[in-house]
Amino acid sequence: MNERNVINGTLASYLAWAADLVSPIRWFLLAALALVLADLKFGIDAARHRGEVIRKSRAVRRSINKIIDYICWILVATSFGQAFGTPFGIPVLPAIVLLVVYGCEINSCFNNYFEAHGSRLRINIFKWFKGKSDIIAPDEDDDKPDDTPRPPHETTP
Repeated sequence: MNERNVINGTLASYLAWAADLVSPIRWFLLAALALVLADLKFGIDAARHRGEVIRKSRAVRRSINKIIDYICWILVATSFGQAFGTPFGIPVLPAIVLLVVYGCEINSCFNNYFEAHGSRLRINIFKWFKGKSDIIAPDEDDDKPDDTPRPPHETTP
């Protein structure tokens, strides 16, 4: 009986610690899940527009991999917030770190959306943070006809 109480007490203390850790970052987790699902949907639409075969197993595997990556980034950002943000009075440090990480995914979502709808526009939201107003730019391959095969573009920050 005593052993069971020790195990229950230990488990309760670890779960309380985990709840305290997850409570302030729950919105970051929700945003990551929404971004991954949006990128999955727009990526499938863009691949269909390019005429590629959609493999569900690969799409699910890559989406799960992204979710795990974002959980790691959220934990890194939270650790930075606790290590540097709190002592130096920068409570928004985790949000700034995740804004940079999520910016890459937002660029990917927009670019997949425009590609799926036949537009050759490229979005770079990091230009908006630099104060530039031209965050939408035409694709570099605008002079090529539509029937010319083009390699898929990578999102660059």
